[in-house]
Amino acid sequence: MQLRIFTEPQQGADYATLLRIAKATEDLGFDAFFRSDHYLKMGPGSGLPGPTDAWITLAGLAVQTSRIRLGTLVSPVTFRPPGPLAISVAQVDQMSGGRVELGIGTGWFDQEHAAYGLPFPPLGERFSIMEEQLAVITGLWTTPAGETFSFDGKHYSVSDSPALPKPLQQPRPPIVIGGGGQKRTPRLAAAYADEYNAAFDAVDGTRAAFDRVRAAVQAAGRPESSMIYSAAQTVCCGRDDAEIERRAAATGSKLDDLRRSGLAGTPDEIVAKIGQFAELGAERIYLQVLDLDDLEHLDLIAAEVLPAV
Repeated sequence: MQLRIFTEPQQGADYATLLRIAKATEDLGFDAFFRSDHYLKMGPGSGLPGPTDAWITLAGLAVQTSRIRLGTLVSPVTFRPPGPLAISVAQVDQMSGGRVELGIGTGWFDQEHAAYGLPFPPLGERFSIMEEQLAVITGLWTTPAGETFSFDGKHYSVSDSPALPKPLQQPRPPIVIGGGGQKRTPRLAAAYADEYNAAFDAVDGTRAAFDRVRAAVQAAGRPESSMIYSAAQTVCCGRDDAEIERRAAATGSKLDDLRRSGLAGTPDEIVAKIGQFAELGAERIYLQVLDLDDLEHLDLIAAEVLPAV
């Protein structure tokens, strides 16, 4: 089981804070540093110092880390046109030495779109946009050097693009698709994704989501082993009840809620819960850490959870 650290910088974190977390992620032996892609805080708090752009952040981390994988969970298709996004991800992949993964989704937070002047069409249209973005991005990345790429869709038209720059990873960087959609999400995952992620769901819900994607992968004629399955869970780890309670309180969360819907408890409890996801076929767990000033939390997880999984 690979453990990846997942952050929510829109809640209030500058680049220096994210760099500290990413360096700790690397030094402590975790597999990857991922971040959300949001422009507005959620829930209480000031959100200061304000949002940071996901791909600008990852570009910086690409040259200030050396081993960990880097990516988004997930970039909304409403934020960036597919051509410029393909260029950004390819460039960050080059800068990192081939360590980038693109998590992509339909977007859901209408308030952040209103706050920064971004259109937010209905969900059905966003799914259509996502499908075209995936076609354009992968088409640009996989077009052989010296040839051109064109695409004529409802939302995007690309004409005789030189399809440059190329990512370092070939044929392309891995694509992560998540979400609990019953039909279109599994179909798009089977068509384009290297990894399917079930985020913040209970074990039973995660099992059902994995099964839907497995069925779509089979229907698409892909080998079952060609899809990686993963889960994202909020983590709150402590050596005893007092430490667990303190960490939960620091994030404004109720411990009972975290125990029920996330990975909360002692290291042994968290290892046992991770084991339940492993039994479903999950190969990676994204650990959502909410208090980005608590590096001792990462130390504890690295020392007592990571070796056990």
